[in-house]
Amino acid sequence: MQLYYAPRTISVAVAIALEEAGLDYEAIRLDFAGGEQTKPAYHQINPKGRVPALVVDGGILTETGALLDYVAAKAPEAGLVPEDPVMAARMREVMYYLASTMHVNHAHKMRGHRWADKKASWKDMTAKVAGTMTASCDYIVNSGLRGPFVLGDQLSLADAYLYVVCSWLEGDGVDVAAFPKIAAFRKAMEARASVQAVKAAGML
Repeated sequence: MQLYYAPRTISVAVAIALEEAGLDYEAIRLDFAGGEQTKPAYHQINPKGRVPALVVDGGILTETGALLDYVAAKAPEAGLVPEDPVMAARMREVMYYLASTMHVNHAHKMRGHRWADKKASWKDMTAKVAGTMTASCDYIVNSGLRGPFVLGDQLSLADAYLYVVCSWLEGDGVDVAAFPKIAAFRKAMEARASVQAVKAAGML
C-alpha cells in the first residue's frame, strides 16, 4: 500500500491506524506549502487535491473514514472496530462528528476561501475558530471520550482520528489546560508505538 499524506494533516490518522494494524505501507509525503496537491500529477491520484489517498490492490481510496475502515477490515485481528454493533456505531458517531464538524471548524482558520469570496469574511471565520474548536472540545469531553479512549479502555479507529484533530488545538487557540480529559487522552496515545512511529517519521 502507498499512503499519500501531508505532515500534521488528518491523513496522519491513517498512518497511525496502519501502524496499529501492523500493515506494511509506503508513506509518500506531499509538499502542501509548495502546492504539490494542486498539480496534475497528484490529481491523477486524487482529483480532489487533498489527503489522504491510499493506493491498494483494488485501486485508489480517499476520505479518511473510508481509509480507516479499510485498514480495520484488512487486519481484523487488530480489533480496531469493536464487534458489538452499538459500540461500533458509537465509534463512528465520533468519527463522523470529527469529519463533519470539528475538522471543518479547524479548516475555517486557513481555508475560508472554500466558503466565501470576500477576504473580510475569511478574517471573520479565522476569528471564530478558537470558539468553535473549544465548543467541539466540550462535546468531545462530555459525549465523545468514555474513558482513556473514545470507547473507554478499548482503542479503536476513532482514537487515531481524534488524536490528530487534538494535535491542532493549541494552534487553533484552544486552552488545552481547560480540558484535562483531552490532555490525558493525548498522553495515552503518545505512549503507543503507533504514534511514536509517525512522530519519528516526521509526520506529526
